[in-house]
Amino acid sequence: MTDGLLDLVALGVALVVILVGAELFTNGIEWFGHKLDLAEGAVGSVLAAVGTALPETMIPTVAILFGGGAAAEAIGVGAVLGAPFMLATLAMFVTGVAVIVAGRSRPTGDRMIVARDVLGHDVRVFAVAYAIAIASALLPSELLAVRLGVAAVLLAIYVWYVKEHLEAEERIEGATLAPLRFRHLDRRGHRRNPAVPRLRIVGVQVGVALACIVGGAVLFVEAVEAIARAVAVPEALLALVIAPIATELPEKFNSVLWIRAGKDTLALGNITGAMVFQATIPTVIAIVFASSTWVLGAGSALAFASAAMAFLSAGLIFGPFGGSQLHGRRLLLGGLVYVGYLVLVGLALVGG
Repeated sequence: MTDGLLDLVALGVALVVILVGAELFTNGIEWFGHKLDLAEGAVGSVLAAVGTALPETMIPTVAILFGGGAAAEAIGVGAVLGAPFMLATLAMFVTGVAVIVAGRSRPTGDRMIVARDVLGHDVRVFAVAYAIAIASALLPSELLAVRLGVAAVLLAIYVWYVKEHLEAEERIEGATLAPLRFRHLDRRGHRRNPAVPRLRIVGVQVGVALACIVGGAVLFVEAVEAIARAVAVPEALLALVIAPIATELPEKFNSVLWIRAGKDTLALGNITGAMVFQATIPTVIAIVFASSTWVLGAGSALAFASAAMAFLSAGLIFGPFGGSQLHGRRLLLGGLVYVGYLVLVGLALVGG
């Protein structure tokens, strides 16, 4: 079997593993939130978002902290900037397509019934935090003390954001949950109460799901990188576009699964919560440990342009959002912004 065929097989295996992990995760994380008596927003925007953000967070963290050299830092910074962009554009587009396809069997059609306060809160926090992070790139890299202050502010914003979600009052009702997939593994608990699994088995399922998601994403990225290099795809395109697509798969799959189940707030909260996480935690790593690379200049203009596209897409989708209903077709605007950025990347690469 040739190397190219092996890479394609690895790609397929990774995709299946991520799909299995996403199914186990969406089911398990809902039960986890129910057992801990958490609000729906906390489950989607915090627990699910952080869990599925692990794959795309690993790439810049490893590249910046352990890669060594300017090239590794550049790849890491590209991945940090690529994650919010992909979430605000392509992930929204995929979710919109899922809503439209599922609309034939949904009572509300392509209208999404969502918690306006949850999603509005997420998008506002994302906009503020990401604006602060991008603005820090205008500071000279020598002003390390100021940059450390910016990093501290971003961390404080995320801690406050999590606290706000955890203190929300609306709770997930157990009657709306599908049975836990691993419930039969806990025979003793299943005999006692078949309808409500014990927390320990819920934790086991979530742990297995995360292992599948992270492991599958790593395998997927490696296969994509091998195929891209085999067909001579430029490294800039790989870092800014191809790798983030692969690592954002868990959020996309989770959201599609929740759309099919009619849980629109969880579906979008998984994406908007991940946007907040990516705008704070990974950017802190870049600001502190890749200070000389986290600088907006001629050489980094293309990478930082993705941030402008992320703001544009979020504004187009959520700016006119005035009620509790959001149409799936509005999410398709993210796809237009994504294509626009691809054109920009292509022109920049052709122009050298």
